[in-house]
Amino acid sequence: MEKLTINQWAEEDRPREKMMRKGAEALSDAELLGILIGSGSTDESAVALMQRVLAACGNNLNQLAKWEVRDFARFKGMGPAKSITVMAALELGKRRNLQMPAERLCVRSSVDIYKLFHPLLCDLPAEEFWVLLLNQAAKVIDKIRISRGGLDQTTADVRSILREALVRRAVQIALVHNHPSGNIQPSTDDVRLTQAVQRAAATMNIRLIDHLVVTDGNYYSFNDEGRLE
Repeated sequence: MEKLTINQWAEEDRPREKMMRKGAEALSDAELLGILIGSGSTDESAVALMQRVLAACGNNLNQLAKWEVRDFARFKGMGPAKSITVMAALELGKRRNLQMPAERLCVRSSVDIYKLFHPLLCDLPAEEFWVLLLNQAAKVIDKIRISRGGLDQTTADVRSILREALVRRAVQIALVHNHPSGNIQPSTDDVRLTQAVQRAAATMNIRLIDHLVVTDGNYYSFNDEGRLE
């Protein structure tokens, strides 16, 4: 049976026309991605192509955001230009989540910290160590990357962490780093560093409110687990 191109679909089923009539929220992920790439291959429409691409990553946009050009190249019709277009769109989505509103965000729990850092750390292949700086009202001053490590570890310097807090006049801080392995349990080094930062910060009247180990979809909180003195 001959396949129909998108232009041969009923007008109400075409993704661009559907978006104009009903809004972007009415479209499926495959339809939105189909609009981005514009065309499929000689064998299938853009939407059908993106349905196959999404199926290959479990219909999970977070997983798709980790793909590189070579991953898309497995699919007929997904050349470098289309692949980069999709990658750029997913990166923009991540950056939108990272941007803070004009009103400073207030951190009330480990969930708030996780929501701030998950878009930043979830796709990284290597560990990064960050410090979240807060004022007396627990509102965010800034988030600073302290170090970037290898595939399975990072080295964070206590002095570097506290220097950032002092320069920005933070009175509360939270430590955050990712485990690309997906294991949320803190290592022995993670525990030692947490204790060292907490002791050093206390001498400067800076409170360590938490240390989060972040993975893609989960996290470990030292504070929630009662591991802060």
